[in-house]
Amino acid sequence: MLTRKELKQRGKHSLKKHYLIFTAICLISAFLASEFRGSLNFSTLRNYEEFIDNPVFEEWRGFLLNIIQQISPGSILVTMSASVNSLAVTEKGGIVLLILTGTVAMFAFWVFIQNTFGVILRRIFLESHTYESVPISRVLFLLKIKKWMKAAWIMLVKSVFQLLWSLTIIGGIIKHYSYFLVPYITAENPDMTARQAVTLSRKMMKGHKWECFVFELSFLGWEILGILTLGVFNILYTNPYKTAAFTEYFVQLRQESKKAKIPGTELLNDIYLYEKADALLLMEKYVDILDIMETPSPQEPELPGIRGFFARNFGILLFWGKQEKRYEQLQAQHVRNAELYEALKGTVYPTRLHPIPEESKRNQIESLNYMRQYSIWSLILIFLGLSFFGWLWEVTFHLLLSGEFANQGFLNGPWIPIYGSASVLILTLLYRLRKNPGMEFLASIILCGFLEYMTSLVLETISGGIKWWDYSEYFLNLNGRVCAEGLLVFGAGGIIVVYVLAPLADNLLHAADQKLLKLFTLVLLVLFCVDAAYSPFHPNTETGITETSFSIPIRKGLS
Repeated sequence: MLTRKELKQRGKHSLKKHYLIFTAICLISAFLASEFRGSLNFSTLRNYEEFIDNPVFEEWRGFLLNIIQQISPGSILVTMSASVNSLAVTEKGGIVLLILTGTVAMFAFWVFIQNTFGVILRRIFLESHTYESVPISRVLFLLKIKKWMKAAWIMLVKSVFQLLWSLTIIGGIIKHYSYFLVPYITAENPDMTARQAVTLSRKMMKGHKWECFVFELSFLGWEILGILTLGVFNILYTNPYKTAAFTEYFVQLRQESKKAKIPGTELLNDIYLYEKADALLLMEKYVDILDIMETPSPQEPELPGIRGFFARNFGILLFWGKQEKRYEQLQAQHVRNAELYEALKGTVYPTRLHPIPEESKRNQIESLNYMRQYSIWSLILIFLGLSFFGWLWEVTFHLLLSGEFANQGFLNGPWIPIYGSASVLILTLLYRLRKNPGMEFLASIILCGFLEYMTSLVLETISGGIKWWDYSEYFLNLNGRVCAEGLLVFGAGGIIVVYVLAPLADNLLHAADQKLLKLFTLVLLVLFCVDAAYSPFHPNTETGITETSFSIPIRKGLS
């Protein structure tokens, strides 16, 4: 077994090779409140004081509430408890129904996204342990093998067990280490049952719990440095470094457990997650890709004139005709073949050698070409759809915590356009950076920072000095208009939009009836434009709109 120092050295080496992707994936985890949630709470104490002002927490303040927040399902318990209290204080039937619907939606989001993302995160780190690069598309590996639901169930069972043990305090600490390896085990083989994963973790951690505790304790200095920088250092270094080091720790425990022939370790059967496949085997599995890459293909005509300029530089298709469809198909093939060719060369994980076949499992997921170009109609609907999602998110969060419906945003309609406009600008202005997720992430932060600052300035000017958000009390803010916390959230959100949400939405839009789709788009666009023209003279200023959100900075304005 390697020493702690050696494990950390390996972790640092891995972090050095994959710094941007590690930092981005850990930040997305914090953004989703999956793990590292404290790293984004630069104003943690002030936010929690507002959050637990709800009477339901009067008896829980202090140490016990802190424990509940720290355990895996703790955050969802706090939110749901606030929702129950909101139900008790409201007498409006419609509001009750909305609160119940929002509570169910929040719970589903926690089960299938927040609590499961830890498996995705560890898969990324495990593949980085062996390979030079990890395609951003690997965040969808559970969908490609149709095991997302199974992984979500495993993590749910693990969280419930841990929660029940946490009620005994000491038992919760012990079981934290007993179940420590469940996300890693699931990342390697998500086809296990929950009982198999939990049991195998307990067996592998037998005799190692104290060792794991001491290993965690050895990062105390880095954690203190993170506290002194109000979480900034944790985001930029400690979180990815610690995760990389513990990935090396799992690799060592897995190796020892297999040597000791611990029952259940035969289920850890993803050989090529830890060693590269033989060149001849890769040649056999990827011979079709070798033929494609080595055979000169006939030169395909580019889109001419202004259409080609916008397609190549901004990822925008001005029209959606036969030539554009053919162009888009070729681009998707090139991206897919390039990724498979990297697997053939041994620089990325060979998905065709995965114990659970990925090929032809999920055609729609396979077609999520993030280098695609978007038609004008798609961009308009993505803008309106994400603007509505932003409004729905803020309204739901406020409703669950306060029991009151508040129409969030500057506009009077159900949309907060900064969500949509930021997404569309990232998709278009940063099109050429999509091949490099790290650069896309950094550029998204800069672009959204400029957009948010100017939005705040313009809104304050046209509304007679009303401040629609104020981050003066947040760490690293600029004139109260932008803050580091919000910008990092935008960066993480931009990655999710570019590589997952927008391609998925575009696939669905192309599959719909195009005449009805265009009619629907025009109706929504007209309604939005009318609202945008009306609101500067009659802005939405009802109670709760211009107050700071309970959550991490989430926009309350017009882009």
